[in-house]
Amino acid sequence: MPIWFANPTIEETRASHLGLLASHLGIEFTEFGPDFLRGTMPVVARVHQPMGYLHGGASLVLAETLGSVAANYVVDHSRQRCMGQEINANHLRPVSDGIVTGTARPFHLGARSQVWSIEIRDPRERLVCISRLTMAVLEWRPRPEDRPEDRKA
Repeated sequence: MPIWFANPTIEETRASHLGLLASHLGIEFTEFGPDFLRGTMPVVARVHQPMGYLHGGASLVLAETLGSVAANYVVDHSRQRCMGQEINANHLRPVSDGIVTGTARPFHLGARSQVWSIEIRDPRERLVCISRLTMAVLEWRPRPEDRPEDRKA
C-alpha cells in the first residue's frame, strides 16, 4: 500500500528543486515506489573532497534531500510540513566517479515525527553510505506574504 498522501510525480519534484542545492550538485529524482523515493547524484569534481573521493557532506545532501522530499509527500501539505531535525551517516566505501543512487524508506511515520533510512549505493550496487534522518512534522501556518489575502497589490 503506498505511503504517499497525493500522487507525487518525478516531474513536479524536479521542478520544485530548480536552482536549489540539489540541482547544483546534479541530484536527479528518478523513481517513486510504493514506500520509497530514489534519486541519483553524479560523483564528479564538484562533490569530491581533496583526496578525490565523494565528500561525506555531499552524501548527506543527497540523503537529506531524498528523505525530506519523501517526508513532505507523506503529509497533507495544506495542513502540515516536515523539516529536518537530525541526520547521521556512516560512510562505508569511497567512490571517486560514476553515479551514486540513494533510496529513502521510512522507519517511522508518526503524527509529530518521521524517521527515514537512506541507503546510498555505487554503480555496482555496493553500499557507500547509510543515513538516518529524523523529520519534525509541523502544523503549517503560511507566512503573511504567502497568503493571497495578505499580499499587497
